[in-house]
Amino acid sequence: MTTPPKRKEAPSEPFKRALEVCTRAIAGDAEVHVSYQPGKPELHGRDVTLPEPSRVPSKREIAVIRGWADSLALTAACHDDKLHARLVPGGGEARSVFEAVERARVEALGANRMKGMARNLAAKVNDQYAHGRFAQVTTREEAPLEDALALMIRERLTGEKPPATAQAVVDVWRSTVEGRAGRVLERLDLLAGDQEAFGRVAQDLLKALDLIEEQAEGSHDENREESEENEDGGSEQAEESDTGSEGEDQPQQDSEEAGEAGERQDAIERADTDQFEGESEGLEEAETPEPWRPNQSVLEAPERFGYSIYTRDFDEIVAAEELATPEELDRLRAFLDKELKALASVIARLANKLQRRLLAQQNRAWDFDLEEGTLDVARLTRIVIDPMAPLSFKRERDTDFKDTVVTLLLDNSGSMRGRPIMVAAVCAEILARTLERCGVRVEILGFTTRAWKGGQARERWIAAGKPPAPGRLNDLRHIIYKTADQPWRRARRSLALMMREGLLKENIDGEALAWAHARLLARPEQRRILMMISDGAPVDDSTLSVNTGTYLESHLRQVIHEIETRSPVELLAIGIGHDVTRYYSRAVTITDASELAGAMTDKLVELFEEKSPAPSKHSGVGKATAGGARR
Repeated sequence: MTTPPKRKEAPSEPFKRALEVCTRAIAGDAEVHVSYQPGKPELHGRDVTLPEPSRVPSKREIAVIRGWADSLALTAACHDDKLHARLVPGGGEARSVFEAVERARVEALGANRMKGMARNLAAKVNDQYAHGRFAQVTTREEAPLEDALALMIRERLTGEKPPATAQAVVDVWRSTVEGRAGRVLERLDLLAGDQEAFGRVAQDLLKALDLIEEQAEGSHDENREESEENEDGGSEQAEESDTGSEGEDQPQQDSEEAGEAGERQDAIERADTDQFEGESEGLEEAETPEPWRPNQSVLEAPERFGYSIYTRDFDEIVAAEELATPEELDRLRAFLDKELKALASVIARLANKLQRRLLAQQNRAWDFDLEEGTLDVARLTRIVIDPMAPLSFKRERDTDFKDTVVTLLLDNSGSMRGRPIMVAAVCAEILARTLERCGVRVEILGFTTRAWKGGQARERWIAAGKPPAPGRLNDLRHIIYKTADQPWRRARRSLALMMREGLLKENIDGEALAWAHARLLARPEQRRILMMISDGAPVDDSTLSVNTGTYLESHLRQVIHEIETRSPVELLAIGIGHDVTRYYSRAVTITDASELAGAMTDKLVELFEEKSPAPSKHSGVGKATAGGARR
């Protein structure tokens, strides 16, 4: 009996085995597991995910993968997640900057101790900026602050200069950062080995750059969870911390909080009264204000439900192609196409599954031998045989598959930066192409803010003397990537705008949801579906610093309840790394962005296959059904 020959392994296999051993050794943990797959390298607990090397990797590819392995292993060895959770700001640009600075600290520890590791980490950093998108930046809006600070601190701690393709990012910010926080940077140089001390000085750095106020520790998410467990007490605690973050000289006591809440209520009531008085101008005598009507909606009059907006003058609804030049969109599109190759096979398989399910519901059927309808040419032979025979007509049967439009509403907040927004863009594109082939119209929208921590709305509020209870205090930016009537091929380039650095800022979900819902109600299709894709609760530091900690979240809950109970629009949500099932009745939460494609297609398949429920009772919209097509 002959022994079968051994299967020859790929040349990359010995490298992968050796790298796994080195990663465990650097992490100081024999339980660390290393896996290889396409996509961004990540560390989850003891699981290290690295890029899949080529069958015969080049020297440069080997150095880059080793650099990622060293970075993640150093994070496992030199970074305390619990301590980091206490120190990191709650969200927005401040959180992104803090985490980038912490990564620079961790990598500097390894680079200073081992020359070989320093070369690997340098190869990784050079590869990160090899795309060249930052080579020609000239303004701060184009240069991410977190990248600039990470490269500056890396240079101070290790002596390594930024890559040539990212030097412009550092040059744009260097004078501002060193002018406002030069002394703080000098303190960081001496604390790289102490995560807690380094983190507290990093908080001082964020304060010097006006990224956070005095209350720096903790996260908004923790405050929100506490407020949900005890809504009354939580609102008061959040109000205390938020008013403290404004830098007021006098401490806020319980009585002052009650007074401030009363002022807010008075302001809302005065606004309502002014509105009624304005409507009654021209009359000889002021009429009694019209009583509140039960059928008024938070979607139409949020002020009546406790949600006010300081000013809408600086909000914008803009088409994606208006936010970038054609040359920049072409460059971003090339980058997205490159990333698309790694995910196309997986997403295409799921999209084909959805297409088969949809087409199966659109089978055509005809009734024949009718006295009126469309002439049945297949039966004209009867006339030839018997000229006295009557003509035969046919008519297509009505199908249960309704004319449908789907809106994909994408969170464009800063926390989506990197792999989540890239995967969301790819999934949106693949689904748009798939649904378009099935005769389903698709609209793709995004929402963010025009600035971090306020913008022009906040400046106007400060100039007005900081009146109490301003409400929403930021400039909204709602982006139209693709309209429902626009073919995918014409919107292909616009979708790449999501890859633009500096676009993603803060997220005010409630108003974005109401905006997308209003666009759907104006559509003529019989069935309207709205899918929200987000990675967290609404966060806007400017608004939350002068209102209660649950101000935006409460409004979001009101909007969701209104749509789910009174609207013909079918609402579903997908949360990336954040539990959205506590907001939406029809929702799913995924832990990794790579699961987004499967979640989106599965929820749409489930929605299209479910039986149609009873008609929705919605006054003012007309007769419509909220359910899906029958099988």
